[in-house]
Amino acid sequence: MSNSPAFVEAQMLIRKPVQEVFEAFINPELTTQFWFTKSSGRLEEGKTITWEWEMYGVKNNVTVHKIIPNHLIKTEWGDPSSNVDYEFKEMEKGTLVVIKSYGFTQTGEDLLKTINDNTGGFTTVLDGCKAYLEHGINLRLIEDKFPQK
Repeated sequence: MSNSPAFVEAQMLIRKPVQEVFEAFINPELTTQFWFTKSSGRLEEGKTITWEWEMYGVKNNVTVHKIIPNHLIKTEWGDPSSNVDYEFKEMEKGTLVVIKSYGFTQTGEDLLKTINDNTGGFTTVLDGCKAYLEHGINLRLIEDKFPQK
């Protein structure tokens, strides 16, 4: 079965230098302030890292296919897995981060749900990253998106 041509794209200008924004996505000490709660290590090309969202009891293995410092992180993760690219572009007022998710194997209603989940999820990640890097605030967006009780 071929992969769907469908894709998801979310973007946000983060008013910080590209080196700082890029580091926030590869360094779990920073990423855990706005996304997952645990990681088995920094993102490094050719490695598989485990990300964990402890409040949901969810883990994902993330395979890092390519890293171009301060420009691009190419990964594959999820169940079923899809490609997720993180692009970083220096702008006049900061860094534009574009997250692209593609290579979905789902079809029909399952594909629509996956696209919806990816769009909302990556938008929330970018919003949380912006709040953390620009203002030092952890908004607890991921934790509060699906409260358990």
